[in-house]
Parts: sequence; structure tokens; C-alpha cells
Amino acid sequence: MEPKGKLYVVPTPVGNLGDMAPRSVEILKTCSLILAEDTRTSSVVTRHFGITTPMQSHHKFNEHETTAPIVNRLLAGECIALISDAGTPAISDPGFMLTRACRQNGIEVETIPGPTAFVPALVNSGLPCERFTFEGFLPMKKGRTTRLAELAQEPRTMIIYESPMRLAKTLKELAEAFGSERDASVSREISKLHNTTCNGTLGELAEYFTVNNPKGEIVIVIAGKRDDKSVKKIHRNKYRDNDDEE
Repeated sequence: MEPKGKLYVVPTPVGNLGDMAPRSVEILKTCSLILAEDTRTSSVVTRHFGITTPMQSHHKFNEHETTAPIVNRLLAGECIALISDAGTPAISDPGFMLTRACRQNGIEVETIPGPTAFVPALVNSGLPCERFTFEGFLPMKKGRTTRLAELAQEPRTMIIYESPMRLAKTLKELAEAFGSERDASVSREISKLHNTTCNGTLGELAEYFTVNNPKGEIVIVIAGKRDDKSVKKIHRNKYRDNDDEE
């Protein structure tokens, strides 16, 4: 029997291409196939680093069909890399279905440490980092109200992804569910030129972003529920950014 191959899960930069690890570049150059969420987006990275490995689309709309053939290639001994448009695959991106299939078939999976948006946003927020829950994107419609009510009781720091078009609305909903005085932060364009973090309460942030339309990828970080009313709020320097505004 031929030896089984290996699936490499390779993070790609969420902003600055300089964040790409040399080992990640080497893996993408030497594997037999790169599975990309969007080959057009990923071609920016591959061209920049001189990577000529063939690419194939693997995303949430086709992964039910593509997973089995990929597993067969891995079982035949190929080494294949999985990337997403930005950050670490399977973190609010396609990847789980394929890694689960590899586990079920005894195929080794190796994930390379690298960029992901929520860790810098969490640390930038100034909110407790020792215990947190990553929520990704909230439900769009069904179950959204119930999930917000559940999260309002969560004692750990919470991390949520959101699109810039829905940010103001989501902040208003969070303020209604959690209370407008709950401490939070909004980070955008992590690792890019206009990387900014705004700190404040949910009420303040909802008001600010209602009149200041953001651009780019958004990470919301929210303080967990505190039972001790005497605990002082963290020091806030509201609306002060890490870099100059655009």
C-alpha cells in the first residue's frame, strides 16, 4: 500500500503580505496542489511569492463535492495545501469538512501557525484575554435573537466577526441585548495600512459607527458579563485609533 499523503492547512496574511511565514511559502511551493477559497484572491499571494503550484477552488459552495476526490488524492500519497482568502482556514472559513474527512480516513493534517484576525483584535481591545469565546459570525436571521440573549449572560470576553455594512445595526442589537454600558471594541483592517481599533461602550460604538461608515474586515470584542457592580470599567480612550485615519 502506498503511503498516505498529508494535508497542510496554511494561513495566509489578513493584511500585510509581510506576515506570510517562510515555511508557509515553502509548503505552497512544494505541495502538489493548493486548495483555495477563491483562486483569484489567492493568486495575489502566489504571484507575490513566486508560487506556481496548481490551484483548485475549495469553498463552502462546492466542498461537499470536492472533499471526497481530495481525500482520494491524499490517500494515494499526495501532499496538498489548504488556504483561505485570508487568515487560517476553518476559522469562519471552509476547512472543517475536509479536516474531518482526513481524520476519518487516517490522513495526517498539519496546521501551520500563522495569521488570524481575532487574536490581534482581542489583544488590542484591552479586555480580559485569559478566557474568551470566539463566536465568528452571528446567525443572520433564524436564532439570532436567542443567541444574543444567551451571549448577554456569557462571563467570558466575546469575539464576533461582522461585515462593515452590518456593523452599526449589529452594535445597536448588542447594546439592546447586553446593555449600552457594556465595554467593547471594534477593530478593522487588521495588519493593513489603516488598521484601527475603537474602544468604548456598546452604546457609544453604535452611535459612532452609525455616522462613521467603516471599511474593511471587522472584529467586535465585547466584555463578558460582570456580576460585581463595583468593578470599575477599564480605562477607555474612545475613538482613538492605532494609526492615522484614512
